Amino acid sequence: MRKIDSFRMKKIAVLTSSRADYGIYLPLLRKLKNDSFFELKLIVFGTHFSHRHGYTITQIIKDGFDSIYPIESVILGDSQNAISTSLALTCLKFADFWRDHQDDFDVVFCLGDRYEMFAAVISAIPYNIQFAHLHGGETTLGAIDNVFRHSISLASKFHFVSCTEHGKRVSELIRSDSNIFNVGSLSLDNLTNSSFLTKEKFSKKFGLDLKNATILVTMHPETYYPERNSAFVDELADVLLDLVDYQVLITLPNADTNNDTIRNRFLRLPNESDNRIRCFENLGSQAYFSAMKYCAFLLGNTSSGIIEAASLGKWVINLGKRQDGRVQSQNILNVPFKKSKILKAIKTIESNTEYQGDNVYYKKDVSSLICSILKMS
Repeated sequence: MRKIDSFRMKKIAVLTSSRADYGIYLPLLRKLKNDSFFELKLIVFGTHFSHRHGYTITQIIKDGFDSIYPIESVILGDSQNAISTSLALTCLKFADFWRDHQDDFDVVFCLGDRYEMFAAVISAIPYNIQFAHLHGGETTLGAIDNVFRHSISLASKFHFVSCTEHGKRVSELIRSDSNIFNVGSLSLDNLTNSSFLTKEKFSKKFGLDLKNATILVTMHPETYYPERNSAFVDELADVLLDLVDYQVLITLPNADTNNDTIRNRFLRLPNESDNRIRCFENLGSQAYFSAMKYCAFLLGNTSSGIIEAASLGKWVINLGKRQDGRVQSQNILNVPFKKSKILKAIKTIESNTEYQGDNVYYKKDVSSLICSILKMS
């Protein structure tokens, strides 16, 4: 393990722009908050302030994080122009924020590949902010996120990658192997260090009985080809309506280009299925992973299927191209958005026992590992 040369830090900030990255961060946030060596601040922006996406700033406060810098940067709309405008607005907001706080933090954590995160990071370059990037070096060929992810890596000083292959890609990208740490996927700490809801508690909270055979579905837009998403979601909706032996739990998509196409089609499914299919904006990390634990299998194109599901012994039908390029465990069945092929994959899963293989992203206690690296000098 390489040391961070002559770097002892105390003041840590964490950029969080959505329910998705916050859920991944959560084990690390708790470690940092409870360790007197660190002074933790959260920089909260993006869809955390969107009522449409669950106004998840309230969950952050409920979880006990009160040292918060709030930055409201969300605009309505999901067109290409709206996304581009939102990116520009986020840059403008953060230009002022970094000007006023450029000396306040030793290290600022950023995660992943979203355009909001890119905007927050890229606007800090003139201020020489020291970023630590989580989940760099990954590839998603069906989304525009590659541009953002690799740019964030180039703007960062420290790199906490999820597997060896991704570390090599970061090294090639930045033309150095300094400060690259293969720590595994932080989100997997949620599965080992957090409690799950019982089926009874989940039912009481969400009105959905997980004792019934349940498919956990999440579909995000394929942002390289947004014009195809309408046909893709129609194909998936037809599949879900045919699966009368299952109840279906859908988590609604992120604020990507053309997410409304997917969202609006999904929101019609409860009425079309006598409420056998249910849609939820935001379950929260504990409930989401509880649903994953109890579901029959996952269906869609979310990174949680690629990264977390193997650790809970779940098979995943990964649809389309959005996750193409990511390292995968052996629990993934890659299938196009075509009804006949999806139904065939479901038959394959139904004929198998629970997945018992490894998870290529797993390392023990990732949050503690990251904290120990931060303390090295």
